[in-house]
Amino acid sequence: MLKKIIKPMSVFLIFSFLLLDFSVQTATAQMIGTNAVIAAQKQEANRERVTAFLSRDDVQQVMVRHGVDAAEAQKRVASLSNSELTKISQAMEQLPAGGDGGIGTIVVASVFIFVVLLITDLAGLTHIFPFVNHRR
Repeated sequence: MLKKIIKPMSVFLIFSFLLLDFSVQTATAQMIGTNAVIAAQKQEANRERVTAFLSRDDVQQVMVRHGVDAAEAQKRVASLSNSELTKISQAMEQLPAGGDGGIGTIVVASVFIFVVLLITDLAGLTHIFPFVNHRR
């Protein structure tokens, strides 16, 4: 009885071992340059800065007046590319600090958000503005 089981079992085990993949993936490690780390931190800081700006109550009130949903704007900021975030952050840095700079910042951010939403609406990705004719 044992001889009848051993031969089919050994054939099965040999076949199953042949199907196994014994290749080993090698891990590669490299030094990360200081510039790469600084650039990554700067991009994260830009994203946090723009997100914090959009989280302010006065900015959200202006967005509501212009018909922009604050949650939708936050989603759009999360999907912006690094170059777009850099442009927004540089525009925010060039605004005057204090005084009437808050209103100017709000206007710049509102215009930017409006333009981003308008472009996505023209591209057919969203349907936010009723004055945009969609080709569908």
